[in-house]
Amino acid sequence: MIDFRAKMADAMNLLSDHSTLVGLGLVAGTTALWMLTRPKPVKMQIDPNKQSIELPGKERIHVYPTVADGKLVEYKYEDVRTAHDAFMRGRRLSGDKPCYGWRPGPDQPYQWMTYNETYDVAKNIGSGLVHIGCKPQADTFIGIYASNRLEWGLTEQACMMYSMVLVPLYDTLGPDACSFIIGQAEIANVVCDTAAKTKLLLGKAKETSCMKRIIMIEDITAEVREEAEKHGVEVIQLSEIENIGKDHPHELVPPKPDDLFTVCYTSGTTGNPKGAMLTHGNMVATFSAFMDVIEPYVNFDENGSHISYLPLAHGYERLCHVLALVHGAGIGFYQGDVRKILDDCRDVKPMAFPSVPRLYNRIYDKIISGVQSSFIKKTLFNLAYKSKQAELKRGVVRQDSIWDKLIFSRIQSLLGGRVQCMFNGAAPISDETMEFLRVVFGTHVLNGYGQTESGVASTLTLPGDHTTGHVGPPLPCNMIKLVDVAEMEYFASNNQGEICFKGYNIFQGYLNDPEKTKEALDEDGWLHSGDIGEWLPNGTLKLIDRKKHIFKLAQGEYLAPERIESIYVRCPLVLQAYVHGDSFKSYAVGIVVPDPDELLKWAKENGMSGSLEELCRNTTVKKTILDQMHQAGKESGLKSFEQVKDIYLSAEQFTMENDLLTPTSKSKRPSLRKHFAEQIQAMYE
Repeated sequence: MIDFRAKMADAMNLLSDHSTLVGLGLVAGTTALWMLTRPKPVKMQIDPNKQSIELPGKERIHVYPTVADGKLVEYKYEDVRTAHDAFMRGRRLSGDKPCYGWRPGPDQPYQWMTYNETYDVAKNIGSGLVHIGCKPQADTFIGIYASNRLEWGLTEQACMMYSMVLVPLYDTLGPDACSFIIGQAEIANVVCDTAAKTKLLLGKAKETSCMKRIIMIEDITAEVREEAEKHGVEVIQLSEIENIGKDHPHELVPPKPDDLFTVCYTSGTTGNPKGAMLTHGNMVATFSAFMDVIEPYVNFDENGSHISYLPLAHGYERLCHVLALVHGAGIGFYQGDVRKILDDCRDVKPMAFPSVPRLYNRIYDKIISGVQSSFIKKTLFNLAYKSKQAELKRGVVRQDSIWDKLIFSRIQSLLGGRVQCMFNGAAPISDETMEFLRVVFGTHVLNGYGQTESGVASTLTLPGDHTTGHVGPPLPCNMIKLVDVAEMEYFASNNQGEICFKGYNIFQGYLNDPEKTKEALDEDGWLHSGDIGEWLPNGTLKLIDRKKHIFKLAQGEYLAPERIESIYVRCPLVLQAYVHGDSFKSYAVGIVVPDPDELLKWAKENGMSGSLEELCRNTTVKKTILDQMHQAGKESGLKSFEQVKDIYLSAEQFTMENDLLTPTSKSKRPSLRKHFAEQIQAMYE
């Protein structure tokens, strides 16, 4: 209505007592122009009220509507059956166009390596690996212990050219987990980027006798050479491997669809990491189904680009790379500093932006905080927001409204100005944040759900569906069913139960761990997720609980702490929350990390002063935050016994460095319980 009123006002200014007929003509013409140019809702490919269908039979299996005949999507392009094929297709499309981009130094302009150059360098590295004794076959594991960078991509392509399997060592797992992975996977060669990480690996050389060689990306220091000699481990430069391959080229030995693409170790919250075995066919099925769903709405092509900042040790970012490469798009690696990610986005100009709730929540908080600084800013922002929110409810997604030009364009330019779609994964995102991103960025914001074991993604909210509170229907590459969890009173007959997957994207099991594999995959090939879901009337899946992380209170009531935490962290003053329960106690307690910016701002507004640590010890602050949490819980329908009765405020954030977060930003519950044992005991006493 904003454009219509503006045009009507212009027309009315031209009216006069002597030109009524002309004026009426102008009004009619303006009205007709507005009707012709009025933004149209995004039309969904399928019936929005029937986003999945139930196959005949007792198991109540749901599939995407286009696979009603039971034929799941295995691949999209005839010439792409492996991740190596994906790169080769990208090379055919782009050739001398950019493939990998990087900054040679902090804040320096991006340099780009073309697809043809990438092919040549990767082939030399792969040939070099073969020449030094790495067998070109699918049971040769090459470890990589590095952050996102050019050499990561080159090493991955090199391994695939010769059917070798790249096994990431998490940049944040630490030496113990890394040595476990090296030992379990029997990795003889590890590509490592820095001297610091190399020394960490060498410090565990006694436990990893299978490790014979470390291939360093950066310069080898005298200290590293001395340490390596002491442990009988060879160190060699990656550039030297490339030169060896250049002098001793080998014919490519490309992988087959059933060959392993990677062994991706999932950290979990307890015990040693588990090595999920994903084949090339698994990854191809996921990206193919993904493209079938989003292709009409997002233009992935050789002119596109991707910003690589999410950890490549996880399947989420690996999938993003395959999606970019198969279409000949460029991949720009961030400069390694998350605080400068917006600078990198400005230069790379990504076509899509994948992220996780933690970052999206920070974007939301910073924007809201910024507009609150001025009455005029706040008023204009709210007016613009309500107008675009009304459009969104009509199904309109756009970046060219008057409000985009006046208010939101500056925010949209933060991500480079070319983003057509935003993806959320790894953890649930709040409905409020989801709608906010859709309005402010004027683009599709899609919520994916899956696990490493299910080929990274198994469901996706669909472009054109602007509702919230669900994770969409199954992707066309897999089926989903719900199974009873009687002890929690979830039954498939009520459209509730544990989420189970089956399809072309499902992993092959855990490396050298048949017991854990048997726990995850049943005899019929269904992967049991451990998550509790519910089918909504429109055929989408809603996550409602977690099977593993529940506890029973003394009176027999069950609590799902992760659900309660997801409600509490929406409070303005709460950054992180951990809910703890005890079967010998009748109530739950919580550890809360206040949002530093919001708390200091609140304190100033309420005439209080002091450091963050001092404010965390203040009883008034504690009561305010607890009241805020209880109100949020009440509004979200938490029962009285689900609300925490007491909290401890911690100025120390949960991080991977202090072992309180997993690399996928999930709470490490056993570590949190141990870390705050004294405070938890005090609250119960």
